[in-house]
Amino acid sequence: MEPEDELKSRIEAALVRGRLGQWQRQFLLDMRDRLVKYGPRTRLSAKQWAKLYEIIGPAPPSAYAPSQSRPNNPPSPPRWRPRRWRSPLAREARYLAARFARTFGIVLALVIGSLIYSFVIKGGHFTWPSMPSFARSDVADRAPLARTQFTITDGDTIRLDGAAKGTRLVGFNAPESIEPRCTVEAALGRRAKARLTELVASAKLELQMIPCSCPAGTEGTDRCNYGRSCGSLFANGQDVGDVLISEGLAVPFICGATSCPPTPRPWCGS
Repeated sequence: MEPEDELKSRIEAALVRGRLGQWQRQFLLDMRDRLVKYGPRTRLSAKQWAKLYEIIGPAPPSAYAPSQSRPNNPPSPPRWRPRRWRSPLAREARYLAARFARTFGIVLALVIGSLIYSFVIKGGHFTWPSMPSFARSDVADRAPLARTQFTITDGDTIRLDGAAKGTRLVGFNAPESIEPRCTVEAALGRRAKARLTELVASAKLELQMIPCSCPAGTEGTDRCNYGRSCGSLFANGQDVGDVLISEGLAVPFICGATSCPPTPRPWCGS
């Protein structure tokens, strides 16, 4: 069996090289994430092994047992039991359903909390709570934005002309290109920045400013998002973050009303 670390390195190398179709990139990302999450307990089917080695190249001879060395066939790992193949469409449907469930649950909790606060503490005077950043997507809140009115700092950050700090685009996290934690992230970060530049080059742009997910009274200070503002950027009506996620150049990053979970960086194994 090919060592787990060596297999992850070969997958990372294939992702950096490029020259992959969208489904091949997504397949490699899924395989890498499974290895990172489950380690030696990862279960892959024979079909998944065959497809994996078809993309990254045959397994090295050391990955096969001496009595079972067959260069044209991938090994059947003794510790990893086969797992039923799921189509990319089924995985996408499961991901969207899980994302919807999380978003709906947080919004519902906010509404219930506001009801309790209004009727128990305020004596029945009801006011709607302010939505967290990921739930505010009203088209009426979007303002036209010219390409000449901002610069691109990173795959998920822009800087408006005249602004002291940048604007963090919410709902996703792109690889760092300025201070990457690993060589894979550096390469992907440059690609994410280039792709964002391409998306906004000639599109109709809109910017929706959104309250950052910070404790009350801290927005605009270094204690909230490093002093940056928050917003969503739309190119021809589509959130640029959704495009980068669909192309494997970013991952979803959903914050709550006043705080965010640890920033996902799967490119460096965290």
